[in-house]
Amino acid sequence: MQKVENGLFISVHYKGTLDNGDVFDSSEGRPPLEVQMGAGQLIKGFEAALADMALNEKKTFRLTPEEAYGPRDSKRMHSFARADVPPEMDPQVGQAIALTTPDGQQVPARIAQVDDEQVAVDLNHPLAGQALTFAIEVVGISPTATQQHAGCGGGCECDADKKSGCGCS
Repeated sequence: MQKVENGLFISVHYKGTLDNGDVFDSSEGRPPLEVQMGAGQLIKGFEAALADMALNEKKTFRLTPEEAYGPRDSKRMHSFARADVPPEMDPQVGQAIALTTPDGQQVPARIAQVDDEQVAVDLNHPLAGQALTFAIEVVGISPTATQQHAGCGGGCECDADKKSGCGCS
């Protein structure tokens, strides 16, 4: 019987829900998520739950915020002058934006507050501070990748900064 272990490529169907029952991500209607175990592509709690599962095995598990995206950190809230916002941009609370650091890297952020003088942004992961429940099924185990990936892809997979999606660290 094939088992999930480090170095293997694992294909998994998943559904992630919050404690209130809201679905935050799912592979339903899409190809399964494929990751290489031990390659740092998953949040630690998700990868730990996958370890030693067998092909076609199903499991439901709950991750604490510390096992998922960590607690919310008030130090990751930043404000800047409204005058620093490009004139063509109309910042709205809840809007996802990309900030550029002095060294040219882009950092995802969400606008938390806007007034005439200041814009406050939240650099926490959108799921930080939340417990996450996953229902998963291992549908493939292979020594080589079976899917073509263009960058990190979408859905549950990581964005370019490995900051969003269910499995990103």
